[in-house]
Amino acid sequence: MVALVILPGMDGTAKPRADFVAALGPGIEAQVVSYPADRAGYAEIEALACASLPQDRPYVLLGESFSGPIAISIAASNPPQLIGLVLCATFARNPLTVLGSLRWLLPLIPFGLVPIRLIGAFLLGRFASAPLLEAMRSTLAEVSMATLKARLGAVLGADARPALSQIRVPVLYLRATNDRLVPRRCAAAIASALAQTRLVDVEAPHMLLQAAPIAAATAVRTFIEQLAPAPARR
Repeated sequence: MVALVILPGMDGTAKPRADFVAALGPGIEAQVVSYPADRAGYAEIEALACASLPQDRPYVLLGESFSGPIAISIAASNPPQLIGLVLCATFARNPLTVLGSLRWLLPLIPFGLVPIRLIGAFLLGRFASAPLLEAMRSTLAEVSMATLKARLGAVLGADARPALSQIRVPVLYLRATNDRLVPRRCAAAIASALAQTRLVDVEAPHMLLQAAPIAAATAVRTFIEQLAPAPARR
């Protein structure tokens, strides 16, 4: 059985990916790597992720949003059991380049005062619903504002582009058609650097796995089945 190791978005928790994991169905052993609340830097989270990788069976690595640079870095090291890489609504380099020089302002921004509906409007757009907004509210309550700010600061300084040339496995990029956070150029840049990339557009906002779990799971399952086809029946 092929394993799917999921490196989550900025919240670093498993619960928001439950519908996507369920939609994968049988035959794929999915594992979400949860990030401790006190871990914010890419290097320390990557070390944690590496310790969670299977050693005894083939696996596909999925990097969602914030975790894209981590997944790229791990894949570039060519771990022995890695057979594929999935990148979901993510980037190799800071997608908010205009804010890159303003990292020092992050401690001063009162993110905790921003209404959840405003955050939802940005991350979900027309896909916002009561269940998704409540799930977002519940998730954000589990992660401190200091940790979220520190992880956002890590994003603003991210640049995993040099690692792209070292990736040898097939790549699937899930691009959200209504993403207000990660521009389309981020997917195009990765696909340009990695000729083995299959780009799939999913009608969804930035929170692709949460808003379109079935479509995302279908694309990922198809990708995995092509990497590890079922044995022929006798």
